[in-house]
Amino acid sequence: MSQAANQSVPPASAAPRRAARAAGRPFAGLIDVVLVQDPVTYPFAGSVARAHAEAGWTWVHRDLCPDLISAEGVANGNFSAADLEAVMPDVLARMKDALAAIAKDPEKDRRLRAALGGTEARDALPTIMLALRSRALLAKAQAFGKAVNSITDDAALGVALQSMPLQDPALAALLFHAALGQIANPTRLITAIIKLSGNATEAAVIRMGFSPVIDAILAHAQSQIHILQPMGAFADIDLVCRSLDRFHRLVRSLSGYIEFARGSRWAMVLSAITKQVSDRIEPRLRDVVSDINQAMRRGREGSDRLDNDRILAAINGVYLLATIRECRDSLALNALFEQAWSQTGQALEVHLQRNLDLIRQNPVDPVIGTRLDAGIKMAEVRFNAEYADTLKRARAAAERRS
Repeated sequence: MSQAANQSVPPASAAPRRAARAAGRPFAGLIDVVLVQDPVTYPFAGSVARAHAEAGWTWVHRDLCPDLISAEGVANGNFSAADLEAVMPDVLARMKDALAAIAKDPEKDRRLRAALGGTEARDALPTIMLALRSRALLAKAQAFGKAVNSITDDAALGVALQSMPLQDPALAALLFHAALGQIANPTRLITAIIKLSGNATEAAVIRMGFSPVIDAILAHAQSQIHILQPMGAFADIDLVCRSLDRFHRLVRSLSGYIEFARGSRWAMVLSAITKQVSDRIEPRLRDVVSDINQAMRRGREGSDRLDNDRILAAINGVYLLATIRECRDSLALNALFEQAWSQTGQALEVHLQRNLDLIRQNPVDPVIGTRLDAGIKMAEVRFNAEYADTLKRARAAAERRS
């Protein structure tokens, strides 16, 4: 049987996993582009916390529309976006009527808040309804975001920005949030807004109706925080580094260009989420040198054995360190970073020299060879490719002498 044929048959566990993911998508994925991941310390008008959307979805399909939406279909992941589209007018009508009735009855409102899990989830329902009504516009907003990446003329970008419904702040907030997820360089958006506003002050941006853009950038920056949580040896370091780079691009587009008023909400949020991200990275940054030492050092007792987990942690730590170096202007880690960067370079040089000496003594030792491979990879990231090539040539020379 061919490899392609083998790949076409998923493992037995794949279907349940897909069903679980589908069942976990509130509103069948129709408003995913405006959902943000917890922790959501600071809510914004153009986005909805995923936990609140999940609570709202449960309320809709279980309590409001059990005759329209199959509970079994939702549970097993078979209720699709197309199925929801077919009954959307009725769903929206029932949501509107329910909220109108609840608004007149404090006791019903209290029960709904309890059912949803809190006041914040209850307050998110109008935004969820607006997102559902505007679902076609959300798709257009994503297309707008992709188009921004290819607009090279600032005047044309300004015209495109003014085509957004700035006169409707609630809708504009949703559309800018959906668009921003597709924009690679948010700084271009901000510089265009500054030109349209006449200057870079917070007051000027607000006066021109571009508050939803700032909110969207802050919301997307805050949404990166959950990715930075799993920082152990088996964390997806590529995902972490991409998230950190995205956070940097978002934050620098604001802190590098907008003149925030002292004590304003935007300034406070920017400072707070910068601290949150820095606090999550700091423990991992402190471990980089220790991981390198333990990964590259020869065992002192008994037979020499590799610690593959520690080697992986060390390599991941160096990649993270290099990313932090590029993003340090958006973090509150300058002193710690400088210390870790210097000590990592010193540690790598010492261990690489020791392992080169060992490989000269025993060129066929697989343990020493693996450590040296890992060290060369880290050296390429920490120093440069030329230094790594020099180390590779030194190793090759040692092996030829054998």
